[in-house]
Amino acid sequence: MLRSGALMAAGSIVSRATGFVRSAVVVAALGTGLLGDSYAVSNTVPNILYMLLIGGALNAVFVPELVRAAKEHQDGGAAYTDRLLTACTAALVVLTAVAVLAAPLIVSAYTPYTGTQASTTVALARYCLPQILFYGLFTLLGQVLNARGRFGAMMWTPVLNNFVIIGVFGLFLYVSHDAADGLTAGETRLLGLGTTAGIVLQALALLPSLRAARFRWRPRFDWRGQGLARPLRNAGWLVLLVLTNQISYWVVTRLSTATGRHAVEAGLAGGAGYTAYSNAYQLWIVPQGIITVSLVTALMPRMSSAASDGDLAAVRRDVSYALRSSAALVVPAAALFAAIAPWVMGSVFGYGRSGAADIEVMAGMLVAFAPGLIAFSGQYVLSRAFYALSDTRTPFFLNLVIAGLWAVLSAAAYLVLPPRWAVTGMAGAYSVALFAGLAVTAYTLARRLGPRAGTRTERRTTAVRTHLRLLVACLPAAAAGYAAARASERFGDFAAVGAGTAALALVVVLLARPLRLTEITDLLDSLRRKIGR
Repeated sequence: MLRSGALMAAGSIVSRATGFVRSAVVVAALGTGLLGDSYAVSNTVPNILYMLLIGGALNAVFVPELVRAAKEHQDGGAAYTDRLLTACTAALVVLTAVAVLAAPLIVSAYTPYTGTQASTTVALARYCLPQILFYGLFTLLGQVLNARGRFGAMMWTPVLNNFVIIGVFGLFLYVSHDAADGLTAGETRLLGLGTTAGIVLQALALLPSLRAARFRWRPRFDWRGQGLARPLRNAGWLVLLVLTNQISYWVVTRLSTATGRHAVEAGLAGGAGYTAYSNAYQLWIVPQGIITVSLVTALMPRMSSAASDGDLAAVRRDVSYALRSSAALVVPAAALFAAIAPWVMGSVFGYGRSGAADIEVMAGMLVAFAPGLIAFSGQYVLSRAFYALSDTRTPFFLNLVIAGLWAVLSAAAYLVLPPRWAVTGMAGAYSVALFAGLAVTAYTLARRLGPRAGTRTERRTTAVRTHLRLLVACLPAAAAGYAAARASERFGDFAAVGAGTAALALVVVLLARPLRLTEITDLLDSLRRKIGR
């Protein structure tokens, strides 16, 4: 499991690194103003719709169902897998076609744009919306690989997508002299089709791994009476869960795009709208995507198998392990973002059209997001435990806490704060909502799994204690990181980030043994043994 997690983490690191190069090229080409907002909305809407209509269900339902089918069916679940893939692909084709036709309505639902900006956004969206189908195929085929214990390909193939986007925007920078006032038809076609081509390649790149896993998909349409009712029912609750999230995200998108326009009209320096929010969010989510997702993806087949056997104690052990192990790196990462956000944002996005004012705005948003990273990671682990138990109904009701608070607090930020700070307030609102959701989810799951078993030491080794010790270590570490970054900033943003990261990591390592942070000390001991060999 650890080897699988390490392989996925490595792929995710490379993917995220190239993803930030991609984002830097996009910002350099389009900036963080209205043109950048148009592209960001057009490229984000396909992912929003995919997750809203089917993506969340595929991510959560597929692995537990395939693991159960492999145990219960004489053919190892092969026919069941073929039927489930066929049904989901058919739904994806229909949804994609409807979305492309409804592009103007979709754009108008997410933005207040009119005139040239609206037409540009709609044109880009028509080219980008076919991504829904290929996002779906990527998830479907990747989950088949995960259920068979092959985790690497799904984390590594997004690197190909990033290279395509980098190439497309590099070409755009070469052929476009000044896109500040809009895009030509040819430029729109280049950006839209090029962006979609990256997703197509990302999905098709899974095929060699599927062949290596000896998987051959044979479309089957004999769905009636074949046990598909349970996954469809579970998927229905997840669609509702994603719907509530997307309603909140729709509120934030509408308010942040409106704020961006207000900021331009007020003559404020720096883009304070949706693009800045999206860039800060993209950077903020990296540690969770590298660490927590990799670890839980490797654990999911094991948790699903234990849940299928009724071994709730094993599920509890895996959940506790995932929470503690991911926190050992996620909590320091949150402290790092809070301490050195200006230099982090400058090193990633400080190019081309992005100026010092833009960096300052995005850095403030990253600081507001930073505490929520801890809760976001924990919520991801706990929700996957419910999915392993084939319970998608309970997470839906628990998620209402997060979605409702996020929407309400974001609206309050928009109404109360000036344009310069409104979207930063929305980022802070998400952090507050995530902690509230984590509290109620942890309480509910603990009651579901029953009392802790094992020795007294094992019972005392809890995720809450680990998080508290990590926070004690990270407070002085964050101060050291800020001081080191500030002292090194004259050598550039990269030097400041390197110095700040090194100082924070050093303090955490020095405090690990006095604070009994076994997750960190065990990792350090393992590294020493490997180096000693």
